[in-house]
Amino acid sequence: MTMARPDARGRFGDYGGRFAPETLMPALDQLEAAFDAAWADPAFRAQLDGLLHTFVGRPTPVHRAARLSEQLGLDLWLKREDLAHTGAHKINNTVGQALLAMRMGKRRIIAETGAGQHGVATATACALLGLDCAVYMGAKDIERQALNVYRMRLLGAEVIAVHHGAATLKDAVSEAMRHWVQTVDTTHYIIGSVVGPHPFPYVVRQFQKIIGEEVQRQLDGSTPDRPAPDVIVACVGGGSNAMGIFYPYAGSGVDLVGVEAGGHGIETGKHGASLGAGSRGVLHGAITYLLQDDDGQVLEAHSLSAGLDYPGVGPEHAWFKDAGIARYESATDDEAVVALHLMARIEGIIPALESAHALAWVVREAGTLTGKTVVLNLSGRGDKDVQQIAALGG
Repeated sequence: MTMARPDARGRFGDYGGRFAPETLMPALDQLEAAFDAAWADPAFRAQLDGLLHTFVGRPTPVHRAARLSEQLGLDLWLKREDLAHTGAHKINNTVGQALLAMRMGKRRIIAETGAGQHGVATATACALLGLDCAVYMGAKDIERQALNVYRMRLLGAEVIAVHHGAATLKDAVSEAMRHWVQTVDTTHYIIGSVVGPHPFPYVVRQFQKIIGEEVQRQLDGSTPDRPAPDVIVACVGGGSNAMGIFYPYAGSGVDLVGVEAGGHGIETGKHGASLGAGSRGVLHGAITYLLQDDDGQVLEAHSLSAGLDYPGVGPEHAWFKDAGIARYESATDDEAVVALHLMARIEGIIPALESAHALAWVVREAGTLTGKTVVLNLSGRGDKDVQQIAALGG
């Protein structure tokens, strides 16, 4: 059974909650109240829907990958979030939260980013609405996502390098949260995934569930060229693209499969598979599955994909796993690179490395999916990854 919203403690079953400094509690209360009021306000919804249509480019299409379907022996459809403005699903959330910030009277925005897509989407929303923007990004990710760093700066955002820890997404989130504590009265923090203290996982899910709602209308089973899905597959880092497409189908009988970063292989310990190989704990303000040692210290994740290089996952995904609503698998770096090349050469689409993990699972498991209609959430385009892939000799 799914939960339309978390309980009074901000939890999805045993997961979620609000484990944050006391100085942030009023801002979290304010955000929850502002979101509930906005979501119930027809004028806010009309403004958001208008921007999603004319600025973001929604609805994004579903596209049958005909040649890949024939090769794999299944009916593969792509939900083309890579065609949304800025090249990924992240813009659905940043436009919504930026409008909320204005509603709360906050004109300065901070954000974190790994692959850079959330940072670009935040900078884009801020440019659109005239808001100040600062984006925290791990120094390692700044190196491997140079194109997105330039895009953020071009859009007027300040990009702040984070050098401590592994200098990746986890550290960018931590630094952004520390800064938010100091500037909470004037600043809104746009978290980029379904992570963090309540109400962020719920708020981000509500802004992203438009993905699955569109698929329900686009592939409704009414005609042979609109087949209802048997399986829906999405990559999972923090998990916003996956929750966005999963949530409307939860409990429907459709097989929901989240694909985490297998890195060098689960057995090596160098991966980002929090649901597959982690345990329950608290990370960035919420109870969830995360990678940690026997003393509860957070372990560093590894993925070639900057957007999946995170040692935790959204608490609603943890709930989905335990409740059996969705299942979670993994794909390695090498499998994702092979899948990226495959889609590029057979379908003329270069997927983001993140999305390529989901495709890698479909390719690997094709024999068990014969004849089924599979919808893959193509959550982002791979322009940002081309230089990184080229450096591998690909």
